[in-house]
This record gives sequence, structure tokens and C-alpha cells, in this order.
Amino acid sequence: MIVKRPGEERGRTRISWLDSRHSFSFGEYYDPRHMGFGALRVINEDWVAPAAGFPTHGHRDMEIVTYVIEGALEHKDSLGTGSIIRPGEVQRMSAGTGILHSEFNPSRTEPVHLLQIWIMPAKAGIEPSYEQKPILPDARNARFAAIAGPNGDAAVRIHQDARILAAEIPAGVAVAQELGEGRRAWLQVARGSVELAGETYEAGDGAAISGEKRVELLGRAPAEVLLFDLP
Repeated sequence: MIVKRPGEERGRTRISWLDSRHSFSFGEYYDPRHMGFGALRVINEDWVAPAAGFPTHGHRDMEIVTYVIEGALEHKDSLGTGSIIRPGEVQRMSAGTGILHSEFNPSRTEPVHLLQIWIMPAKAGIEPSYEQKPILPDARNARFAAIAGPNGDAAVRIHQDARILAAEIPAGVAVAQELGEGRRAWLQVARGSVELAGETYEAGDGAAISGEKRVELLGRAPAEVLLFDLP
């Protein structure tokens, strides 16, 4: 079964420096039909204005993955980590017993466009940690690459039996991913346009996929997608 989540139907938070679209209930946006999907709890598509960002705030017991689509995002946390993440990289922060962090757009002229992803960990109370890695060149070119997962085959490790796969799909090219028995998946289109099961998905659209053994996408316009392989 495939259930489309149209991008224009997502929740929205809009303030002077932030335009954020919420695939699932988040903050002041509440919809009991969209509370998450399996261990996947949050997908926020954020546009942060130049020289602005999220002030220092705290998290606990959550795997937080940041994926930048355009621009750059500066990160600082209570572990002493300071870094800038750009397209072609993936960042993971395990909040565990508690962590403070801030996120800021260091550019004075260009906005930053990103996906902020929260996945519930398999176990509460782990030690907080941080990881940022490049995605290998061409690893996601016309195929899926594991950018986050529980094992060493992914760019960064998350503490859950879940994987985040990324692909860049040219127009006219088909890309497929097998799903294990009893697994489900969530598709999120970051850029461009793809076809799934005969239906077109544009940037911002998502899909809840369950009871399927295989996910096959056809590029309609050059696209960048994330696929979440979930228990």
C-alpha cells in the first residue's frame, strides 16, 4: 500500500527568519493522522534566512539527522562540536541523555534549505554523540546510497534498526530498492520529480509505503530523494 502525503498539505511554521514545512505533527502543528511513521518522528523541510537560525535549545532521546539541500548550516553543541554542513554531507546527533545545540545560517546573502529528520532510538538514555561525514562522490548517482543506518555500511550511524537512503535520479532513469520482510518505507522528494506506482511526486511530496517488497522510482525531472527503510 502506498499513501501519498502531498507537500502542500503539510503543516507550516512561518516566522521572519524561518519557513518550515512539517510532514508530521510538530510544535504548534498537530494532526492526529500524521504523528510519524514507525520510528520516523519528524521530517521538517526548512528554509532559514541569511544570518539567522535556531538559538541554543535542548533535545533528549532522539536521533537527529540533518541533510542540506542548498546553502550551508553551522552547528554548535554542548559536546564542544562546531562544524558547517553543506550539500554532499550528512550530520547525525544522538541526543541521548541530553544535549544542547544551535543551528545558524552563516551566509549573509543566501538562505539555507535543509531537511531536519528525527528518528526515535531503539534505546533511551544513551550517551550523546555527534557525527558528520561526506557522502562519497557518485554514491547516490542513479542509485540509492545508505547515508545513515545502524551498521558500518552507512555514512553515519543511528541507534535504530532503520536506514536513510539517498539518490539523485536523472530524468528517464529508474532506481529501485528492495525492502525486507515486514519492513516499511517513507519516500521524501527533496528536489525534482519522480514517478512511483504510476503517480507523479514533486518536491515536498512524501509517501508512506507498507506491504511492498520493492520501491521503484522513475525520474521525471532530475530529482533528489530520500528513502527511509523502517521496521
